[in-house]
Amino acid sequence: SRAGIGALTSAFAEHRVGILGVGGTGAYVLDLVSKTPVREIHLFDGDLFLQHNAFRAPGAASLGELESRPAKVAYLKERYGQMHRGIVAHRQAVTSANVDVLDGLTFVFVCIDNGPARRTIVDALLAKRIPFVDVGMGLQLVDGRIMGTVRAVLGTETKSDHLVDRIQFADEPDDLYASNIQVADLNAINAALAVIRWKQMLGFYQDNERAHTLLYSFNANHLLAGDKT
Repeated sequence: SRAGIGALTSAFAEHRVGILGVGGTGAYVLDLVSKTPVREIHLFDGDLFLQHNAFRAPGAASLGELESRPAKVAYLKERYGQMHRGIVAHRQAVTSANVDVLDGLTFVFVCIDNGPARRTIVDALLAKRIPFVDVGMGLQLVDGRIMGTVRAVLGTETKSDHLVDRIQFADEPDDLYASNIQVADLNAINAALAVIRWKQMLGFYQDNERAHTLLYSFNANHLLAGDKT
């Protein structure tokens, strides 16, 4: 109300947002989305919240919380439920056997690092006409330093032909990120790119480019906006 953007903010009011995977980037997505007045935020993840997750996620988990080995979704619901009603925890991964749990969502953030599972989810979201952003990063260790890119790829029922070239649907055996490397800053910028693109789609932010792919190469400090409509 102080900024005089009440009408813009009301665009979030009836949305039911899903976040699939809340270990690193997904937790930062939750942090940002919880600061909007969406009706519901659904968290999907079957894993426990462990030490390496704490160093990838926003906030500061206590030693006691880590020793209790909570489910990721339970820990994050308790933490963010203090400032946002309507957070729903689903202690399960989304698979081909339960994709109907996505029904009723108006937007989904896909924040998982399993290629085949991502394929199942993307196919289901397209079939259900639910728009989504898929996030991820490709990291390499070169000459003793980390280099690579982070991506945020928007898919909708009207624009999906770019997905096959932009999203990794196969597992990468040499994936540096999968080794539990601690790069919370990259998780945070990945989440920010995804949430900004979502807000552009809703009309909250101006969107002159209408890019469906955002790629940030941090070693070159270059942001590419591609697959425009």
